[in-house]
Amino acid sequence: MSKKTLRIIGAGLAGCEAAWQAAERGIEVILTDMKPHKFSAAHKNPDFAELVCSNSLRSDDYEHNAVGLMHQEMRLAGSLIMFCADATKVPAGGALAVDRDGFAKMVSEKIKSHPLIKIESAEITSLPEDEETIIATGPLTSAPLAEDIRRHIGGQSLSFYDAIAPVVYKDSIDFNKAWYQSRYDKGDKLDYINCPLTKEEYYRFVDELLAAEKVEFHDWEKISYFDGCLPIEVMAERGTDTLLYGPMKPIGLTNPHSSIKPYAVVQLRQDNKDDTLRNMVGFQTKMKYGEQKRIFRMIPGLENAEFARLGGIHKNTFIKSPLLLDCFLRLKTRPNIRFAGQITGCEGYIESAAIGFLSGYFAAASLTGEAPLLPPRTTAFGSMLSHLIDDTDIDNFQPMNINFGIFPKLKPEITSNGKIRHLKGADRKKAYADRALKDIIPWLEAVRK
Repeated sequence: MSKKTLRIIGAGLAGCEAAWQAAERGIEVILTDMKPHKFSAAHKNPDFAELVCSNSLRSDDYEHNAVGLMHQEMRLAGSLIMFCADATKVPAGGALAVDRDGFAKMVSEKIKSHPLIKIESAEITSLPEDEETIIATGPLTSAPLAEDIRRHIGGQSLSFYDAIAPVVYKDSIDFNKAWYQSRYDKGDKLDYINCPLTKEEYYRFVDELLAAEKVEFHDWEKISYFDGCLPIEVMAERGTDTLLYGPMKPIGLTNPHSSIKPYAVVQLRQDNKDDTLRNMVGFQTKMKYGEQKRIFRMIPGLENAEFARLGGIHKNTFIKSPLLLDCFLRLKTRPNIRFAGQITGCEGYIESAAIGFLSGYFAAASLTGEAPLLPPRTTAFGSMLSHLIDDTDIDNFQPMNINFGIFPKLKPEITSNGKIRHLKGADRKKAYADRALKDIIPWLEAVRK
């Protein structure tokens, strides 16, 4: 490999974004992925950048939501992932949902057609010795590579567990009981399908969730879930009413089939461009397949539901980045190795792509003899990076989605009469977004030079 060649291991969203950014800056990239010869437990599509859920990119409201703000920063930065997401989006109210297969296909075509990106299909089982490398193998890093990473970081654990939700064929839903509506009628009225439950139906459903047969783990496996993606039965274990304040909350919805307000509601979100599939929102689960069919068919409107995919559970992998990585995402003990994506402890697809962007830019700058510039701390880029490299509670470091809680605090406003005014609610969120979008422009101008 030449001095201006970069190897990237893993062609998920982070690896593809890193490869694109490095190649666009004139770096020859070798992108290595074990698909299609070998698949992880959760992946089925041979294309790159495979998504498990159509709404994986979440809210697109950049003025009041940190995820939407990250979308906007990525767009301004020339993100490949955001370009393909915008090109393959499907209706989902205020969210950015995509046709998963169309999205993966488009990303793959872009990557494979770039003249400076070479594709290798192989499983890498150990960290390269001397090559400039980005590890972007994601939360499902293969066992041999994970073991070698563990060896290089002092034998630390790299694991937590994640779950995925079932997908239902839309034509198997009973619309004599279900109806179309987004909460508070945001977005298009066809974005979500709603299935109502009475009080008696809800508590019977919760009882069955708690009693259901679940996937069992070995005694030596310590189960540690990411709070943002808990199995629905684990949420129910925290209290019988927990789901009423989570995925089954009935607020903002009116049942056209009855004058009685539903006690609980199950929502199904569009999962593909043709709208033949619907994802059960928040219903990730570790229940056994037979139990899923039996219990989910207790939901009014889903009595005859046919499932295109049942829920499942898989082990994720991440490192203690604040302890192990420097501010440019390099392994402190092996500076030729950078990490990107969810393996760093950023949680979520768009967060993964954003850290992929940064790792690709950092590596390209270093390979061309430039001094890479850190993104402003006030931006989504900078706040996500800060979580990974500046977390003070290293022993309890856990994956994190982008959220305004990890942004630097806003300075209080001084009113005309000299009083201090602290922004709240939507005004505070918009102020975070306005500050970030203002501050990111000079950084983007500098990194493009």
